[in-house]
Amino acid sequence: LEPIDYDEHFDLAFLCELKKLDDKPDNQMITQFRQQGKEISPSVFPSLKEHFGSYEVFSTEEHLYEPIDELAYKWHLKGFIDLVIKTEDGKYHILDWKTCSWGWDARRKNDKMVTYQLTLYKNYFCQKHNIDPKKVETYFALLKRTAKKNHVEFVKAPSGKIKMKNAVNLVTKALYNITQKNYMKNKMACNKCEFYGSQSNYCPRG
Repeated sequence: LEPIDYDEHFDLAFLCELKKLDDKPDNQMITQFRQQGKEISPSVFPSLKEHFGSYEVFSTEEHLYEPIDELAYKWHLKGFIDLVIKTEDGKYHILDWKTCSWGWDARRKNDKMVTYQLTLYKNYFCQKHNIDPKKVETYFALLKRTAKKNHVEFVKAPSGKIKMKNAVNLVTKALYNITQKNYMKNKMACNKCEFYGSQSNYCPRG
C-alpha cells in the first residue's frame, strides 16, 4: 500500500464538507481552519497508538437508535458515536472528537452535563451490542487547533454504574415532563416572548 498523503486527503475531505454548508465562513476563517486541520490530522493515528497501544477499529460513525426501556412511551435514544476501538485487553473505548482552541480547563473536563453525552452513548452502545458496561470506557478526544504541540489529547470521562443510572434518569425525567407538558417557565425572559403583554391564550400572564 502507498503511504497516505494526509494533506491531500484532508484537503479533499475539507472541501467536500465545505460544499455542504449553506452559510459558509469567510475566506480568512476557511484558510485558518484548513491550515490548522493539516497540522492536526497527521497526529491522530500516532496519538491513538501512543495512548491505547495495539487496537482494532470496532466502528466509526456508529448509529445508535435504541429504545429507552425505562419509559412506556415509544422513545429512542438517537446518536452517532465518532469512533469505537477495541484494545488487546478486550475493552472497548468510545471516543468523541471535539475541536477546540488550546484545550479544556478542569471545569469543562469534569462538567457532568458535558460528560453525560458519553455516559448515554455507553449505556445504549452496551444495550445495542449486549456488552458488559465494565468492558467499556469513554473519552473525549480533543483536537486542539491553536496548540503549539500535542494537538491531540484524550480526556477520560468516568462513566460507572451510578453515573449511567443518573444519566438515564435525567433523560427519563425530561421526557416524562415533555410528554406531560410540564414545561418550565422562565418568567424573567417574558419580555422576549412574542405574546408578552398580549391578550393571547398563549400567554399565561395575559
